[in-house]
Amino acid sequence: MAQLLTEAEVQNLASNLSDWTVDGSKLQSRRQFKDFLQAMEFVNKLVEPAESAGHHPDIEISYNKVRITLTTHDAGGLTRKDFELAKEISQIS
Repeated sequence: MAQLLTEAEVQNLASNLSDWTVDGSKLQSRRQFKDFLQAMEFVNKLVEPAESAGHHPDIEISYNKVRITLTTHDAGGLTRKDFELAKEISQIS
């Protein structure tokens, strides 16, 4: 099982992710697109990195808005896995 990060580690890693925020034990990013089709195209691009990492985000879609939430459920909070996947997701447009 992945090890939980300390609050200091979380803040340090979060400072390197401009499009993500820490909300308690979760890392979140919100994206907005032109329309539903573009939002879905983006979500489909998340499949490969999530599968490769064996770490799957919670995804909410509302028309052209996508909210991605990362947390390591089996560890009960944020781990390096969350920040590594967030970094990969940040590079997807």
